[in-house]
Amino acid sequence: MGFYAAMGTVFGLVLSRSGAADYNYIQGMFLFEEFQLYGIIGTAVVVTAPGLFLLKRYGKTASGAAIKFENKPGHRGNIYGGLLFGVGWSITGMCPGPILVNIGEGKVYALAALGGTLLGAGTFGSLYPRLQPVFRLPELRVGTGDG
Repeated sequence: MGFYAAMGTVFGLVLSRSGAADYNYIQGMFLFEEFQLYGIIGTAVVVTAPGLFLLKRYGKTASGAAIKFENKPGHRGNIYGGLLFGVGWSITGMCPGPILVNIGEGKVYALAALGGTLLGAGTFGSLYPRLQPVFRLPELRVGTGDG
């Protein structure tokens, strides 16, 4: 647990110091006035891609545990969810990681974004059975299926 808390703290510090959690940078990115975050996102892809390639190619973690990657089917929910996520991100200037970073930085308005995120996720989960046939969404699978 301590390892994950330390990694989360480092991740939060990187988000904070790079400007990836700053409302003005995020708004500037969406308005194509600031390009710093595009570089951060591109760097994250370049740094992460080789590790994912190796994980997929060899199918094992560094400790030797087997990894299985399952392709997830595309459906209409991907489009609707992506649009909703993008609109929320552009309005609030925060996605889930930066919400916590902003709270950690003492920005009180981030509590409203956190509340909206939790309320939206809870509402979606409650309404999923009714939304599923309307949007032709897949069956909701809870857990990993391992037990």
